[in-house]
Amino acid sequence: MADTGDAPSVKKQKIVASEGCLLGYGNPLLDISVQGNADFLKKYDLKADNSILAEDKHKGMYDDMTETFEDSVEYGPGGATLNSLRIAQWLSGVPKATTFFGCINEGDKYGKILCSKAEEENVNFKHQNNSEVPTGTCAVIVTGTSRSLCANLAAANCFTESHLDVEENWKLVEKAQYYYIAGFPLTVCPAAMLRIAKHSGEKGKTFCTNLSAPFICQFFKDPLMELMPFVDILFGNETEAETFAKEHNFGTEDRKEIAKKIAAMPKDNASKPRVVIITQAEDPIIVAKGGEVTEYPVIPIKPENIVDTNGAGDAFVGGFLAQLVKGESEAKCIKCGVYAANVVIQQSGCTFPAQPDFE
Repeated sequence: MADTGDAPSVKKQKIVASEGCLLGYGNPLLDISVQGNADFLKKYDLKADNSILAEDKHKGMYDDMTETFEDSVEYGPGGATLNSLRIAQWLSGVPKATTFFGCINEGDKYGKILCSKAEEENVNFKHQNNSEVPTGTCAVIVTGTSRSLCANLAAANCFTESHLDVEENWKLVEKAQYYYIAGFPLTVCPAAMLRIAKHSGEKGKTFCTNLSAPFICQFFKDPLMELMPFVDILFGNETEAETFAKEHNFGTEDRKEIAKKIAAMPKDNASKPRVVIITQAEDPIIVAKGGEVTEYPVIPIKPENIVDTNGAGDAFVGGFLAQLVKGESEAKCIKCGVYAANVVIQQSGCTFPAQPDFE
């Protein structure tokens, strides 16, 4: 497929990837993965191949699973924005190219593990601390080829805009040239997202976000639309795009038309056309910009080689961002996103080899 041109803002800014060039804010979760069994799922009223938010009956489960299945416990940083930044960091080749904001309880064991794991992966994790609630966790209980996910947002749900008022933190915002914040923090602190997005627009930088889930398009439509004029690059999958179109009465289910309509929505900096990127699983990726649509193929993969599709969307965004901050073309950004997603779906969780082989 033909490339439609350079990635947004690259020509004007001519930014070379450097320490702190990409900043994100999100809901940090420590993924706790174990090889479980049907009895454990039944104990906590969980189902295989399901994903839920924790209720009161699940609160004791996290310690229970690490003790019951201590021989198989694995810990990993998680949460949509952090996953994308981890992938971008992995592919960037630049020490601490990424900075991440999010709230944890730095005094509990899971907070300490989360910080340690993020730092091991070279992400500059500048967390906000809340000692009143535990660090957010996501239980990943593997039974055979099935995975049951149970997320407890906890401290991640307590992030406040005051974190940006800390001089050291705001300097990191000012240092960055690119920003990525998934849609989920719209449920926690939309004011922080908007403040970062407005700064990006005022300084001619690049702000990226994600539709993230149909419920964001439905129930958090107002804060999403307040943010939209400052969005330079918008990611989403086919289900999210179709939900967005229904909520805004686009009158079409054609995903290419949906992408064009979203791209044409009012923008604060009209001189920089919005780019809308819609992934469609194994179908081509749709990219809309300036009234034009380009499609890019994904890498074919045999079903038996797919281990876990959770995190594929986050990985795609991370791969795209890794090339965007290097000033690469749209085509190469997409190609790297496809590569990253292909790697991750062949792993358990949002994990990756020690060294990428993209180039």
